[in-house]
Amino acid sequence: MTLTDIVDLSSDDELGEVDVKPVKLEPGLVGRKLQQNENNKALLAKHQKSKTPCAIRESEENRSSNALSTGHSSSSILDQGQSPVDDTGLSYTSPLSPAPLCRQFWKAGNYNDGIGSKVTIQNGKNYLHVHPMFLHSNATSHKWAFGAIAELLDNAVDEIQNGATFVIVDKTSNPRDGSPALLIQDNGSGMDPEAMRRCMSFGFSDKKSKSAIGQYGNGFKTSTMRLGADVIVFSRHQDKRVLTQSIGLLSYTFLARTGHDRIVVPMVDYEFNTSTETLEIMHGTEHFMSNLSMLLQWSPYSTEADLLKQFNDIGAHGTKVIIYNLWFNDDGNVELDFDTDPEDIRISGDTKKVNASSKWKTVNEEHIANRFHYSLRVYLSILYLRIPETFQIVLRGRVVEHHNIANDLKFPEFILYKPQMGGSVEGQVITTIGFLKEAPHVSFHGFNVYHKNRLILPFWQVVSYLDSRGRGVVGVLEANFVEPSHNKQDFEKTSLFQKLEARLKEMTWEYWDYHCGLIGYQVKKKLIPQVSSNRMPHSGVQQPVTLGQSSPAVGSKKAAVGRFEQLIPDSQVGRIKRKENGDIPLVKNVKAKLIDGKSQNVQLVNPTGSQLKDAEAVNLMQENKKLRAKCLEYEKRGEELNLKVTQLRSEIKELNDEYSQMMSELESLETVKEESGV
Repeated sequence: MTLTDIVDLSSDDELGEVDVKPVKLEPGLVGRKLQQNENNKALLAKHQKSKTPCAIRESEENRSSNALSTGHSSSSILDQGQSPVDDTGLSYTSPLSPAPLCRQFWKAGNYNDGIGSKVTIQNGKNYLHVHPMFLHSNATSHKWAFGAIAELLDNAVDEIQNGATFVIVDKTSNPRDGSPALLIQDNGSGMDPEAMRRCMSFGFSDKKSKSAIGQYGNGFKTSTMRLGADVIVFSRHQDKRVLTQSIGLLSYTFLARTGHDRIVVPMVDYEFNTSTETLEIMHGTEHFMSNLSMLLQWSPYSTEADLLKQFNDIGAHGTKVIIYNLWFNDDGNVELDFDTDPEDIRISGDTKKVNASSKWKTVNEEHIANRFHYSLRVYLSILYLRIPETFQIVLRGRVVEHHNIANDLKFPEFILYKPQMGGSVEGQVITTIGFLKEAPHVSFHGFNVYHKNRLILPFWQVVSYLDSRGRGVVGVLEANFVEPSHNKQDFEKTSLFQKLEARLKEMTWEYWDYHCGLIGYQVKKKLIPQVSSNRMPHSGVQQPVTLGQSSPAVGSKKAAVGRFEQLIPDSQVGRIKRKENGDIPLVKNVKAKLIDGKSQNVQLVNPTGSQLKDAEAVNLMQENKKLRAKCLEYEKRGEELNLKVTQLRSEIKELNDEYSQMMSELESLETVKEESGV
């Protein structure tokens, strides 16, 4: 049984012969690939200038209804058998599709199919049924609506490697009743019919790349069902010379209202016929009409023409996701607030107040560490550690400006951490740690932990500060050696993660104890240069900042020395220079040990703020460290661009080969015409 057989959801054998004419493709579709960049620029310009919803709106008087009424039986994703529910005589002439039985997400799981759901035996075989209630229970993994939106954006960001240049997040409307809906659209490669079925199924994932964010094959279902009761997906895909269009509907409302005891996903597919310039249906007429009847009754669009219009702004390839029947909060309002800020999407009633003195209350409330909880624009600005210049996130018509939290830190340090398991190094990460530029007047602290460029834990408070110890200390790191949970809002509680948490606690306390004097607090510990070959466990006694738990020597000796010098804070370098000659060989010996791989732990200490009398020198040294970090970032960016250039050259070569082949075919056709004319 193929995946198409499993997910194609209407049986063909119960329908009579139905005559369906191919849909005439809109003028100008042929050759759109050559105009792809222009179309994308026009679409971006439209969303950046317009503050209104971008859905196609038509009046109820002009909206036509299809008079088809077909019987059908439905199959679940994991079962091709017939549904025990009689769904014959579906009518979609009504302008309104029923809303969910309950509009509050956390109360919408009370599902009663009236059948006494049970697993049945068909043809002597046991089939696993996925009950519709699983859609809701599966979505409860997302406690936060913005986490669900981020999951959908990950799919668009993963498409950057396939040429995607933008993703649009906007408000649109359900044309049946005018209620707000959420639009997420990208210009990636799109999905062919097989890929669309994998997207709608559970556990299938095409993302094999190590850099891909998605991996579990579950994110689309959990995220869309967390945001609303229903979602419709439009995707256009062009592979070589085959262009397909697919439409799929995942509707909790449909399943609950019709009392299904298994998940049914109506889906239709079209293929462009280049000879007749028409869209032709795929997978059989009866199957197509059965699925189309369900789509037209339960989707926001009541006619096939309305469905096909949604492809008008997709371009040569891309995907459009529309989530409607959005969930309400406990106050009876739509959970996603589109009205407070016309250029943002907020979470209704979730504006957080912070405890601070009246003088600094506004600073704390407007800080990014507080606003990301309820402002999607703020959250998306820090969602990815790096964003290519060729890619844009467009929210409500305006581009989201990328924000690097590390740039908000003053007196930063760069600390290398190499976690070990069973005597082997599992990975390495350089953590940037420092005080927020508003410190000591802000109460925020914690680490922003990324995984494969994606923010998993924002401002994760690994310590609860007492007597202000740790106040204002913030760090940024990319920990690819630990695995995120399925909702990408936390990490799996493995031993590696627990070690990371313990190390970050030490970093926070150590940094505070030796640097709090820089922001006006009383210094708890004076720093003097010291070298320790054994790791000292943290036991309430302030420990110096640890730069590494194992030798950073990699490659040549020159590279090892360079890395070591890079990790030494500039303030420490200045302190060493002012020491007597007797101390200098000690530092040289440390470097030698690092090169030989003998030292397993090096601890260096920086001078306190009272010892840094030359403010200008301090500023220069801090700028020097920032420039070093930027150099590393630019080098990595250069490697990414070189890889992109290689990919583009390969694509250009393929296009040139295809062009040459088409020209040869054209010349041969002209020769045939001349001979026939003679």
